[in-house]
Amino acid sequence: MGLEVGIVGAPGAGQTALFNALTKAGVAAHDLKEHVGMAPIADERLGRLAEVEKARKVTPAAIRVVDVPGTGPQLLGNLRQVDALLLVVRSEDEVEELRLELLVADRDHVERRLERVRQQAKSGDPKLRQEAADLEQLLAHVEGGGTVADYAEPLPPELDPLTTKPLVTVLNGPDGIDLDLEAELAELSDEEAAEFRDGGSSALDRIAGQLKNALDLVTFFTAGEKETRAWTLRNGETALDAAGTIHTDIARGFIRCEVIGWSDLVESGSHAEAARRALQRLEGKTYVVRDGDVLNIRFNV
Repeated sequence: MGLEVGIVGAPGAGQTALFNALTKAGVAAHDLKEHVGMAPIADERLGRLAEVEKARKVTPAAIRVVDVPGTGPQLLGNLRQVDALLLVVRSEDEVEELRLELLVADRDHVERRLERVRQQAKSGDPKLRQEAADLEQLLAHVEGGGTVADYAEPLPPELDPLTTKPLVTVLNGPDGIDLDLEAELAELSDEEAAEFRDGGSSALDRIAGQLKNALDLVTFFTAGEKETRAWTLRNGETALDAAGTIHTDIARGFIRCEVIGWSDLVESGSHAEAARRALQRLEGKTYVVRDGDVLNIRFNV
């Protein structure tokens, strides 16, 4: 399952402009629907690896983006499965307002789930009765001024609170990022947009970097002539997790993994030369993938 981020903000804050800038979807600002798209994560290492491999196809890592039209509890409920939230604001004052919206949405969610579990617990199922008791304790904590995020006990299963997710704030305006301009630049080719920026980096690249840090991600690469591609993993995940990210069949038939640092491969000029210099090594399923690793996973299904 790929990583997913949700965009939230008050009406007119610029959520759809940010969505368009990230995904190049070209959605109309007045289109009050939920929008879903893919946002590539810029990484200059990918292009350098592709040059070494003379890759015919270059594919950046990407994050799935969901834009909801408002901040009501029902709309925010559509973001409970995302991994992080982008808060779009026109001023710093709006940040606390959005945080309050998230708190209220979580409080209502806990209350509704408690009502449902109480009904189900009438069957006598001890697990449901225990969950109802846990939810009652959590609700009392929230109504007493606490938050789900600072609740000391383990959270009931399948709760998916909003206030425990990593938050990245995007200030839309003169003191932050001009999202309308970024959405317009997204309609240009990469070369034209870069020329407009006079060689400067995109503000969206900084947002992607903030998301990467907030989610504690590492990037690994698969490099070959047919395709050179970037992928993301949670920091601390293994070569077997990387295999599963590429394809479940590769994980199921995992044998071993050839690993080389991206800079070593670029400096060597080829996999063969890197191997000759003893810069490439074999690792097993439990190897913890590092940021910048180039992996060649051997498998047999």
